[in-house]
Amino acid sequence: MSKVVIIGFPGDPTLYVADIDAGTVMPISNVTGALASASQLRGSGGVVVKNVDFAVAIASAASVSAGLFDT
Repeated sequence: MSKVVIIGFPGDPTLYVADIDAGTVMPISNVTGALASASQLRGSGGVVVKNVDFAVAIASAASVSAGLFDT
């Protein structure tokens, strides 16, 4: 399985694609089809999770280095 994820943050309408193997994160400029439908759910507070078993938004990368889970 590839290690590519699509990420969205509360308050930010942009979706981002992160390619873990390549070490890149880029905004997605043209969201269409089923991805656009799923993204629309975000506007009403919906959360979409598929094939990811752990994800946490944190305040900074330093928090991860310090072993903090929730800041």
